[in-house]
Amino acid sequence: MFAPKHILVPTDFSKYSDAALKKAIDIASRHEAKIYLLHVIDKGIQDCAIDYCLDYRLIEALKRDSLREAKAKLKKEADGIAKKKKIKISFDIKRGFPAEVILSEQKAKKIDLVVISSHGKTGILKQMMGSVADKVVKGASCPVMVVKP
Repeated sequence: MFAPKHILVPTDFSKYSDAALKKAIDIASRHEAKIYLLHVIDKGIQDCAIDYCLDYRLIEALKRDSLREAKAKLKKEADGIAKKKKIKISFDIKRGFPAEVILSEQKAKKIDLVVISSHGKTGILKQMMGSVADKVVKGASCPVMVVKP
């Protein structure tokens, strides 16, 4: 029987990734596993579009605000899970291309299960670029559970 001990759950704070987290919590409860909650701030977002570029100070302010808000959300979520469910949980925020960062963290933390949503916030971009979940499934060196909404 497969009994994961280190579960990685990428989140973009969507209702879809919340569903994946709930599934991971159920698994972690049954197997006394630790959950690693990961939020990736997408490095692939462009600062310029054709002839219009955003001021770098505005971009830096947006990045700082995004990081601060993400930390607050992750801390609140992790504290709630740890308190209610008595599950060991840690969280981190990384900047980069989501699938690459997720795969890198999977290897670095010796994750034995990734629980990821099949959908995220990407909308139409997902259709053009391929989904993060697809890339993680193809590149992971451990089992990946894809949670459908």
